[in-house]
Amino acid sequence: AAAAVALMVARPRDPAFELISIDLTSFKFNLPALDAELILTVHVNNPNIVPIKYDSASMSIFYNGSLLGTARLEAGSQSARSCRLHRLPARLSGLELAHHVNKFLSDVAKREMVLDAS
Repeated sequence: AAAAVALMVARPRDPAFELISIDLTSFKFNLPALDAELILTVHVNNPNIVPIKYDSASMSIFYNGSLLGTARLEAGSQSARSCRLHRLPARLSGLELAHHVNKFLSDVAKREMVLDAS
């Protein structure tokens, strides 16, 4: 029974990546496009009893169903049973934003917008 419990505790698990926030840091209206820069705050949790190393990864950013840009998490490592916050810079595609200019400007004026990341 003790061996079974030890195997359950020591079983390797994937680190968990959770998007905490998306902050708009720069917004420029350059005809015919819009340029916007963001900072994504991502929480990484290593539930394992040993340190981990992870490869680089990308987070895709969507607005109104359209892919606007990506943020890159560089390869790294993390201590056993630890959490870490990463702040990832991202730049949004001005051409894609231009397709949603009315809704985007309305959201900026309200200081509220829905962005998705995966």
